[in-house]
Amino acid sequence: MAGPAPRRMTLTEFLDWDDGTDTRYELLDGEVVAMAPPLPAHAIILPNLVRALGASVRPPCVMLSGAGAGVARPKRPERYFQPDLLVTCAPIASGSRYIEQPRLMVEVLSPSTRRYDRDVKLDGYRSISTVEEILLVWSEERRAQLWRRDGERWIVEDLIGEAELRLASLESSIGLGAIYQNVPLEQPPNAG
Repeated sequence: MAGPAPRRMTLTEFLDWDDGTDTRYELLDGEVVAMAPPLPAHAIILPNLVRALGASVRPPCVMLSGAGAGVARPKRPERYFQPDLLVTCAPIASGSRYIEQPRLMVEVLSPSTRRYDRDVKLDGYRSISTVEEILLVWSEERRAQLWRRDGERWIVEDLIGEAELRLASLESSIGLGAIYQNVPLEQPPNAG
């Protein structure tokens, strides 16, 4: 059913709503939020991440793209986020419309979404008890930030350049070079 978004929606209303376009949306405190189309760098980084992480995802775990799976919490039904990638190791019920128990969340930060992803979505992901790690990947520079749960606190690693990324949730390591393969990045002013 196509049509403009109502002022406020419940999660069920949001999941049933269709505006008739290919625009992706999220639900934030009952308000529908449109997601900007990705830039080319974002569109290159995402499949690079799938290739780099894919071999480390072993059954019963599965990797899903945000275009095909969102995250919602039954105790906070007015929010629905679509991460760029997520990994869950919990069974997914047939007909399920969102993932309730993600283990790893991945967001590729674009200039237009960076603040929203780092503030609103990061805070939302950290509040999900099953999330062990959150990976933020910059699209304009070779940089990633890994948030790892350690009991009641979060440890943050900032990785730059040729750093090696170690994901405890997948028991794997990948170099940032694999993530940024073929990504057109601007060179710093003094780069040779």
